[in-house]
Amino acid sequence: MERKDAARIRSLAEKWVELAALPIMQERKKLWSDLHSLRPTRPMILVEPGEIFNYVESRELQCQDEYLRNVEYLMLETIRHAEEVGDDVVVEPYLRIGWDIEFSSFGVDVQMVNAEALDSSRLGYIFNYPVKTPEDINCLVPRQMRINQEISLKRQEKLQEILGGILDVRVGNFDHFDTARPGYDAWVGLYFFGLTWQLHRFVGMDQMMYWYYDFPEAMHALMRYMTDDRKRLFTLLEKEGCITPNTDNQKAGPNFYGYCGDLKAPGTASGTKLLDCWAWAESQESTGVSCEMFSEFVLPYMAELAKMFGLVYYGCCEPVHDKLEAVKAAIPNLRAVSVSGWNDFDVIGEMLGDRYVYSRKPVSPPLSGANADWDAAKADLERTKRSARAGHLEVLYRDIYDIHGDRKRLSEWVKLARRVLE
Repeated sequence: MERKDAARIRSLAEKWVELAALPIMQERKKLWSDLHSLRPTRPMILVEPGEIFNYVESRELQCQDEYLRNVEYLMLETIRHAEEVGDDVVVEPYLRIGWDIEFSSFGVDVQMVNAEALDSSRLGYIFNYPVKTPEDINCLVPRQMRINQEISLKRQEKLQEILGGILDVRVGNFDHFDTARPGYDAWVGLYFFGLTWQLHRFVGMDQMMYWYYDFPEAMHALMRYMTDDRKRLFTLLEKEGCITPNTDNQKAGPNFYGYCGDLKAPGTASGTKLLDCWAWAESQESTGVSCEMFSEFVLPYMAELAKMFGLVYYGCCEPVHDKLEAVKAAIPNLRAVSVSGWNDFDVIGEMLGDRYVYSRKPVSPPLSGANADWDAAKADLERTKRSARAGHLEVLYRDIYDIHGDRKRLSEWVKLARRVLE
């Protein structure tokens, strides 16, 4: 069984290396770097297939070892993406894994219930929201954090032994989101702030909206708590020498490549600091509050964390046009801004101009479901072109989820995007 697993991983590694060696990979790296250095040649396009239902089916997986099975999944996903989609995906000539980090409790029990527990086709979830009153904040305690370098290096050694001289295995940074699937390190390199993201898990959206008014001191206390939590995590990684530049195809933001000539080059792990890296700031949970309230309760804490890093990617699915001027003033190292479908497209392009990367996130319905809506997809791309004008544009297609097994529609959308945008 072990020999079969190893043979499977080696066979995928050979294909991985072939793809990484293609001349177009070097071309794409330069194009991404030039764009993020504000010297773009053309709009860049990247699809995120990792969240698409059955993009890689379980029946395709051959490894029996759980860890290697997750590695196999990541390798199959990467190879399929590079071979089929036709976007500006980059395959690097190495496999990256993150450091394993152990966390103690927040002091309260945050429980998530997935809708898939009732129906496997559902993506929704809900939390128990354990902080129900301002007094419950006293139950929160500073989390203890430990980087388990031993287990991480053993995993690296195991993979390197299997891969021999085929593919190098690098360890660095960490994966904020896929910790439950060791071996599937798709989000390594993501220095995600997630302040209100975690506050929602503590108190719920209803209470958050009320507490801004009713218990402002409690909201500040929660934001202070989460900011200090993130500071301890980021500082620990730097102190223990576990940071590598996230300036390659690491996810330095939401499906956002970190290639950039204004930060330390990838592969220079020794002496890397947080200031050599990208960070990702967002506050989707603040969509329903005014810019003034956002500037009082949320933005100062994000700006405090942003100072620790070299460059910042801001936003995710939330509209940013109503708060962008405040963000720009508070975070001078802002470089790229997520432009989702909820923005005012008549103004956002002018607000970003040529000083920031216009990081467009197309709306997902046109490619989702049983049939693609190509007219809607084209209209969305044309709106992007009008809005971005001559800006520094990248189009990162995320959150598609279900394409009814029709993988060809991804490459068809890429062809459409190139025709419209170029």
